[in-house]
Amino acid sequence: QVQLVESGGGSVQAGGSLRLSCKYSSRGTCMGWFRQAPGKEREGVAAIYTGGGSTTYAESVKGRFTISQDNAKRTLYLQMNSLKPEDTAMYYCAEGTAHFGAGDTVYCSLDEPDFGYLGWGTRVTVSS
Repeated sequence: QVQLVESGGGSVQAGGSLRLSCKYSSRGTCMGWFRQAPGKEREGVAAIYTGGGSTTYAESVKGRFTISQDNAKRTLYLQMNSLKPEDTAMYYCAEGTAHFGAGDTVYCSLDEPDFGYLGWGTRVTVSS
């Protein structure tokens, strides 16, 4: 069973930065971050193809968030800059499976059914 342990959440003011970390026991072909704000459905934020490093981002975080991995440390990161109050949520690390398309096309979606495991989450609060 895959174990995912998130850390790095906290409270910051709008415009600030946080870096989330996720220690994993094993990784899939995709690793990702999801978030769930109070009263809202969980949504995919960012994902990375672990075999090649290609990334996928939600439109709402493009240019502000960066997903990365350190395989030697078995750690996934999410660098979050220019944080906004609407980024307030519980953030979850996820392990999943890549899509292999025609030719050499490989990508990770932000669809939760493609991710079989989620961690317990780390809370991020952004105040205005």
